[in-house]
Amino acid sequence: MPKEQNEVRDLQEGNYVLIDDVPCKITAYSTSKPGKHGSAKARVEGTGVFDGQKRNFTQPVDQKVWVPIVERKQGQVVSISGDDMQVMDLDTYDTITMRIPEDLDPSPDDDIEYLEWEGQRKVV
Repeated sequence: MPKEQNEVRDLQEGNYVLIDDVPCKITAYSTSKPGKHGSAKARVEGTGVFDGQKRNFTQPVDQKVWVPIVERKQGQVVSISGDDMQVMDLDTYDTITMRIPEDLDPSPDDDIEYLEWEGQRKVV
């Protein structure tokens, strides 16, 4: 499982973080001051990279969280059949089958960019 640990204070909007074991892109990050009842807290809101669901958590800023290592890869569309397309990874030359997103109209020989984490892939 490609991931690493970081402190909550090191997170920024646009980074990735695991919320409920799902890789999420951080959409909002806010902190509160330390006070009478403990250390400073951070509220992190994110959107699932592969499912699009919103998630959030609140933790002390010195707490460790898991950060997924999501890879951005280049591919070339080899063929299209129905709602699926075969894509060849331009680094490893592996051929993978991916679902065609609704807003994309690919044709063979098109170059695409996709995100990959633990066997999950999404065209961007």
